[in-house]
Amino acid sequence: MTTSPEPPEPIRLQVNGEERRCPAGLNLEQALVALGYRPQLVVVELNGEILPRRHWPEHRVVETDGLEVVTIVGGGS
Repeated sequence: MTTSPEPPEPIRLQVNGEERRCPAGLNLEQALVALGYRPQLVVVELNGEILPRRHWPEHRVVETDGLEVVTIVGGGS
């Protein structure tokens, strides 16, 4: 009998000063989606530095990461 591997434990991240959980092994864009953000509408500061969007696919989030996520809001009169 073959058993499927257990899914990895979620990791804890600091997101805008609050502890949040997301699945392990995700890149930054995937983690943002898992946390309920629309990646095309945010700017992310990762560990104190703004991370350009082109680097999101290559950065795997880990428990030691701290994110500040700023949502871009359009408006007008």
